Amino acid sequence: MESKTDGKSLLTSEELAAIEDEDVLNKMLDNTSDFEERRMIRSALRDLLKKKREKREQERGLRQQNLRQQGLSKAGTTGGTVSIGRASMNQQPPINKPSSQPSPSASAPFNRTGGSKASSAAAPPAAAPNAKNVKQMLLDWCRAKTEPYEGVDIQNFSSSWKDGIAFCALVHRFFPDAFEYSILNPYKPKENFQLAFSTAERLAGCPPLLDADDLVRMNEPDWKCVYTYIQEFYRCLVEKGLVKTKKRP
Repeated sequence: MESKTDGKSLLTSEELAAIEDEDVLNKMLDNTSDFEERRMIRSALRDLLKKKREKREQERGLRQQNLRQQGLSKAGTTGGTVSIGRASMNQQPPINKPSSQPSPSASAPFNRTGGSKASSAAAPPAAAPNAKNVKQMLLDWCRAKTEPYEGVDIQNFSSSWKDGIAFCALVHRFFPDAFEYSILNPYKPKENFQLAFSTAERLAGCPPLLDADDLVRMNEPDWKCVYTYIQEFYRCLVEKGLVKTKKRP
C-alpha cells in the first residue's frame, strides 16, 4: 500500500519501516490528515520504538552475561568450581525481559488502564460548558500526540499520569532527541516526573509547576494540577511555534 503526504513522492509501508528517525515520522504524522496515511505512520513509529527498546534490552542482557562470565572466571582462579558458578548463573533471573513474556506482572508493564474511568468520573465537573470543551480538547490533544507510544493510555488528567510515563511521552513527542523513551521504567515514577519536567523547562521554557515528590506521595495526581501543567506546556509550545492552532485551550 502506498501513501501520499503534501504532494510528495509516495511511500510504501516498507519504506516507512526503513525510517529510523522518530522526528521524521512524527513530522510526517503531523503533516497528514488522511486516515490510512496516519495509520501506516503510527504503525511504523510504534515498530521503531519497540525495535529500539528491544535493542537496548539485548545490549543490557549481554552486559549482564559478560559480568557473570567475568565473575565465573575469577571464581575459577581462586579455587571455585566451574559447575557451581554455572548453576548460579543459570539460576539468576534475566533482567528486564522483553514485554512478550507471559507473566501478568511483566508481560505489559505499561498497560495500566484500570481505574481510569472511575477517576474520570470522580473528577469535579467543570464550571461552565466552555471550560468542559477546553478540557476535553486538551485531553484529546494529549491522547493524539502520545498515541504511538507504548505504555501510554490517556483517559483523564489523573490516574493516566501517575507513573510519569505519559508526561515523558508528551515531552518526547516534541523533543525526541532529549532522552531515550524506550528505556523508561514505569516503576520509577519519581525519575520519570523529574525527567519530563526538567526537559520541558529546559527546551520548552515550561515552568515546573508540579513537584515530583508531591506526585509520588499521592495515590493519583490531582487532576486540576495536571490539567494546569499541561495547559502551560501547551502554551509554551505554541509560543515556540512547535504547535500551530487556531484555538488555544
